[in-house]
Amino acid sequence: MTSKMNKYSVGILLVIPILFIGCSNENELSPEEARQISKEAFIYGFPLVVNYKTLYANVIDKNSGDYKGDLNEKSCEARLFSPEDKAIVTPNSDTPYCMFWSDIRKEPIVFSVPQVGEDRYYSFQLIDLFTHNFAYIGSLTTGTEPGSYLIALEDWEGKVPEGINKVIRSETDLFFTIVRTQLFGQEDLNKVAALQSQYRVETLSEYLGKTPIARDLDANFPKWNEGDQFTAAAFTYLDFVLDFVQVPEGEELLYQKFNRIGIGTKEGFDLSGFDSKIQEAIQAGVKDGFSEMEAFIQERSSDALGSTKIFGTREFLNQSAQQNYGYDNFYLIRAVGAYLGLYGNSATEASYPMYLTDNQGAPLDASQNNYTITFDEGELPPVNAFWSITMYDGKSQLLVDNPLDKYLVNSTSLDDFKREENGSLVFYVQNESPGAELESNWLPAPDGPFYCVMRLYGPKDEILRGEWKIPGMIKTEE
Repeated sequence: MTSKMNKYSVGILLVIPILFIGCSNENELSPEEARQISKEAFIYGFPLVVNYKTLYANVIDKNSGDYKGDLNEKSCEARLFSPEDKAIVTPNSDTPYCMFWSDIRKEPIVFSVPQVGEDRYYSFQLIDLFTHNFAYIGSLTTGTEPGSYLIALEDWEGKVPEGINKVIRSETDLFFTIVRTQLFGQEDLNKVAALQSQYRVETLSEYLGKTPIARDLDANFPKWNEGDQFTAAAFTYLDFVLDFVQVPEGEELLYQKFNRIGIGTKEGFDLSGFDSKIQEAIQAGVKDGFSEMEAFIQERSSDALGSTKIFGTREFLNQSAQQNYGYDNFYLIRAVGAYLGLYGNSATEASYPMYLTDNQGAPLDASQNNYTITFDEGELPPVNAFWSITMYDGKSQLLVDNPLDKYLVNSTSLDDFKREENGSLVFYVQNESPGAELESNWLPAPDGPFYCVMRLYGPKDEILRGEWKIPGMIKTEE
């Protein structure tokens, strides 16, 4: 066991008289204070709450339809998403996935990877309970050679065995891993499956050839109810998740404030334990917090580099909040990231420019118009891995069924595309085929509204600095 400071320690270490103040001393809490604390707690806790939603579906609820297996068990699928996949909106159809959760309270976990071809992108994205991307293992970070990586809590002091390439520290007891492996067409699925079978997930004991230390969650996971993340009920999940995190350095006073409405106390959060005025104030604070998130999104909706600023490590988010937005803390941008694109990659790993309107600012609608995207010669996306443009139905947010079963265009198929005489590359974005001679360059659209996502894996500095200009979605003249 670790010697972590759990949620009950905050009151003891800081101010003994308000220990477990929760609901019993509610008269000391004014409605104004309750509303402000609730707002701060909602913004701070939103990422942890929606992360819990995934944890519950993947590990606890075997009937969720998205169950992956027990903690510390690898779960992989060697397939790509198609229009038949309806559980996840705006799905990635570039890289088959492995997804699994790890528990490192009793002992560290070891991830081992095989030799991966130098031309193939792969990544292990490690995400803690705060939704920080605290580390990556993969072609852009650790390379394509075989290796083993030990993931431990920050205060773990055990002996690092031979054969470990790197020790990675997590600030939370549980963490989520998303593994992406690039696919070079449908005929490449068997090779991807072979790589996935060689990814190893072992406890440190198993890595050493020993019996793993017995593990017991010893927790009663609250049942997830969809919609709770937008109400005061979110605080029930937040209170539970805080059992699995250490109080971050510098946030002790913030956690003390949360204690005042029952979050992080022995009794736990119980809205019904407050009088009606405090209950109303707490509920109003939740609405205030969500409104602040929506206002942030609306004010910055035109920022093409927005996704590069709101995903990353704790240190990166803190720096980004100060430098890009002038904020004293990063809690709002972390919450917005979890709301807009839970588990988005860090900027150096991937960037996601979106086509939501044409170059005139009009909504995209393939029942009314045809469009083109043109890359001038020498102006293809500057990336260290690969790029793609994927089509989505504007109503369902899913992939679009079409006669070619073609859902994207990407850099792995550059040799298949037809070039213009001047060397430029034109993609035809429309509902009907542009003709047999141009079908290689066709990105089939639905007979109605749509949007596209450009995925840039390993974006180079000129992308991250905004120097490379994204080509527009041009409505063609009739």
